[in-house]
Amino acid sequence: MNDALIRSLPKCELHIHIEGSLEPELMFALARRNGIALPYESVEAVRRAYQFRNLQDFLDIYYQGMSVLITEQDFYDLAFAYLERAKADNVRHVEMFFDPQGHTARGVAFETVTDGLSRAIADAERTLGVSACLVMCFLRHLDEASAEKTLDEALAFKDRIVGIGLDSSEAGHPPSKFKRVFGRARDAGFFVTAHAGEEGPASYVWEALDELGVERIDHGNRAMEDETLVGRLVREKMALTVCPLSNLRLRVVDDLSHHPLRRMMDKGLVVTVNSDDPAYFGGYVNQNYREISEALALSREEIAAIVRNGFHASLMPDEEKKKALAEVDRVLTELP
Repeated sequence: MNDALIRSLPKCELHIHIEGSLEPELMFALARRNGIALPYESVEAVRRAYQFRNLQDFLDIYYQGMSVLITEQDFYDLAFAYLERAKADNVRHVEMFFDPQGHTARGVAFETVTDGLSRAIADAERTLGVSACLVMCFLRHLDEASAEKTLDEALAFKDRIVGIGLDSSEAGHPPSKFKRVFGRARDAGFFVTAHAGEEGPASYVWEALDELGVERIDHGNRAMEDETLVGRLVREKMALTVCPLSNLRLRVVDDLSHHPLRRMMDKGLVVTVNSDDPAYFGGYVNQNYREISEALALSREEIAAIVRNGFHASLMPDEEKKKALAEVDRVLTELP
């Protein structure tokens, strides 16, 4: 019953892996363009493969899909296709994760990736009215030396990359593994965030805060297992970028009705709703809002509060935040 409200509200997306927006149709088109053989006979066969038992099952297919991204135009097409979908969902601002190590390891130049993504972002702002910025993630299953090398490359593109994140296989790869490189990133003036508490324990959230000095927590579900940690996150107004459909598809929760989002809100945590890897998990931003809203019977005011959290937690200029928040208020007033 909140569908009209969800469609009408302006929104931010703070947790989107651009490589995770690679729809099977585009995957096949890029494979043909680049002469790459995929281990699937059709788009339908790819979609059938999207049955994941855990995060690693997903990552195996995710990195396989990446193999079709070769040229600057590939990265442009990938990002612009996502930004068009964001526009359709009334998303006004996006903070886009990308994984350069997943490309440079295949011989794709760092510059090729950033040039394609940056050009799509510029065109989307001009033609779609959607603003976006880049957050470069380190792959945590690789060592810190690889992350250090990647940061060295990123410094030359600091005019295009606003933040540094940490993603990929969480279990067995604590945030403290990357303490030195995150210190360098902070010193260089990057915004810093990290995936923590999705599959990893609440202690990983503590490490992300204390060892990495993050300014946002991506996922953070398992923080709910530690009341002291919850209290700290509330006091520090630390935003959590929650991804409901991702959590469902990766078996972090067995049913959306058991998702901790409402309990997070009741505790006073700053939660936001995002799509994570929408091509793989069955929904972009509005679909995540619809399904979690229905599963948890969220009220209009609760949906609007989540939307406001997204704008407050974003890196948007203050004046743009004020305009977006005023529009949220207007929609609530005008929509019956």
